Amino acid sequence: MSIDTEINQKNFSNEYQKSTINLIYTSNWINEKMKGILDRFQITSQQFNILRILRGAGEPLSTLQIRQRMLDKMSDTSRIVDRMIIKGLVKKVIKLTDKRLVDVTLAEKGEKLLVEMDGFQHEMDSVLKNLSEQEAQALNMLLDKIRNA
Repeated sequence: MSIDTEINQKNFSNEYQKSTINLIYTSNWINEKMKGILDRFQITSQQFNILRILRGAGEPLSTLQIRQRMLDKMSDTSRIVDRMIIKGLVKKVIKLTDKRLVDVTLAEKGEKLLVEMDGFQHEMDSVLKNLSEQEAQALNMLLDKIRNA
């Protein structure tokens, strides 16, 4: 369904405005789809992002390092990490090089949750099921081009 039909907007000033609105609308649409999947696991998209960052890093990271890698740069990483500690998904470890500092690492429960969620990757991928792999690759290139402008 086209953005014009979806938001009942017939006249955009130009294609750039239409593209911007389309990106915002589509981003919100995808976020809602992902939220539905993540709600089953009782975590937020930011918590999922932090779990994936820690798994990908393979080593403890400071909250600053996590924040730099997060998709949502506006989030309060320390507060999110504290909530994840309460849930038992991550833990803080004393930094070996400076005992006054702490890093964050995956807890066993967080690792198990990610493994369980890996089984739902096909469902997450299906949000873009109408795209071929080549179209998804072209979309990635266009989105990268927009951000790098």
